[in-house]
Amino acid sequence: MAGEKQRPTPGERVAAPPPRPPSSGGSERVALKKEIGLVSACAIIIGNIIGSGIFISPKGVLEHSGSVGLALVVWVLGGGIAVLGSLCYAELGVAIPKSGGDYSYVTEIFGGLAGFLLLWSAVLIMYPTSLAVIALTFSNYVLQPVFPNCIPPYNASRVLSTVCLLLLTWVNSSSVRWATRIQDIFTAGKLLALALIITMGFIQIFKGNYEELTPSNAFNFWMSPSVGQLALAFLQGSFAFSGWNFLNYVTEELVDPRRNLPRAIFISIPLVTFVYTFTNIAYFTAMSPQELLSSNAVAVTFGEKLLGYFSWVMPVSVALSTFGGINGYLFTSSRLCFSGAREGHLPSLLAMIHVKHCTPIPALLVCCLTTIIIMLVGDTYTLINYVSFINYLCYGVTIIGLIVLRWKKPKIFRPIKVNLLVPVTYLLFWAFLLIFSFYSEPVVCGIGLIIILTGVPVFFLGVYWRNKPKCVNRLAESMTYWGQKLCFVVHPQEGAPEEDDLPFTHSQLPGSEKSLKKQ
Repeated sequence: MAGEKQRPTPGERVAAPPPRPPSSGGSERVALKKEIGLVSACAIIIGNIIGSGIFISPKGVLEHSGSVGLALVVWVLGGGIAVLGSLCYAELGVAIPKSGGDYSYVTEIFGGLAGFLLLWSAVLIMYPTSLAVIALTFSNYVLQPVFPNCIPPYNASRVLSTVCLLLLTWVNSSSVRWATRIQDIFTAGKLLALALIITMGFIQIFKGNYEELTPSNAFNFWMSPSVGQLALAFLQGSFAFSGWNFLNYVTEELVDPRRNLPRAIFISIPLVTFVYTFTNIAYFTAMSPQELLSSNAVAVTFGEKLLGYFSWVMPVSVALSTFGGINGYLFTSSRLCFSGAREGHLPSLLAMIHVKHCTPIPALLVCCLTTIIIMLVGDTYTLINYVSFINYLCYGVTIIGLIVLRWKKPKIFRPIKVNLLVPVTYLLFWAFLLIFSFYSEPVVCGIGLIIILTGVPVFFLGVYWRNKPKCVNRLAESMTYWGQKLCFVVHPQEGAPEEDDLPFTHSQLPGSEKSLKKQ
């Protein structure tokens, strides 16, 4: 960013001496640790997808669909599209085994400007907004029993959301193992909560309470949705599925990523699609469409109707679910900041890790701060539309990159190679969604594009312009020095972290794959 010197090389340090890392016999390396196994990898994907979306988006999907039946079709197709996208990301993730996900792939394939614009929109709006929405959902569900007949007060929900964010930022700063254990536990908890909803739905069906699901009622439209309305319904549904690509952000901390990355994707996405579809079916066994649309907390209303005295279980379950979602988003989005700083696209302080805990504390603090700022402004449903539009735009550009990489590097080693129909089908749906979303909500989509394009002058001033005045460089070095002192962080020690513990090292890779690395 502005004030930085030339793009840092792996061994570059700021002028001031960094804190000396503690040594255990002189053999321990200060670097990101590979502590994410297959179970934790599945928990990261499921935990990031199942956050607040399934408890917020049913209302938006139904509102734009115009009928119960079409809303369920949207949920099933949304899961199918997520599967197609995740297959493409699996190929990219094992072909370019670097943390950073979309950003790293776009930077490698299209160059620095394209990668920076994706990074800019993600750090500025996309992930802070997603985190803010999940945090606000957490606080609303926790406070719902205290304010049963009204929406919780603005200040109360913001204060509780901020406390939750600060607590989880501290946990993620203290230990990767703690963060992944929290993710494992809360992912299991949220699956149990949704399993309860689905079980109650099946009980209702066996009792004959499925009037809203019969074909004559399910496709009884109370409004005729336009193509643009359908696109908005898919955007609302896509918010609930967002996060399917987050494991790609932590590839360097994944044990045996070429094997566990695709396995975790193939296990997690179909499971989430099944859970989402049957959760929505369960909702409609207890509520009419009008009741669902008028509910401020869908799962709480469902619990009040079916669980009686035990209705308190639902707000607690949703709160636990969103708590795990916040943890997952913090964990993965901070790695995006870390990867961007390592490439020289963000201040070098964000590419540093704690000398003892080996966690990217500066990146975590930035993610927490931007989320708190976003949380203080904006309507939840409008924010979801912003995020969904930018999300889908970034997904499409990344998957276009898959096709470009096939053309530019046909001989690169690919442990997974999907049929070309997979990215083409995804991109056709992607184009439909973006075009008609732009037609229906030109202001929302236009603002999303403006947010992305504001990164162009920032890129040229902060990254491309190398010969900055000495006073600017001195200021940047001074801020980096004091940031290191405050957070007790250093650059990870030299070595290619993305190659550690991989079954394929540089000496085994074809020359065409080596050319992907920065020269």
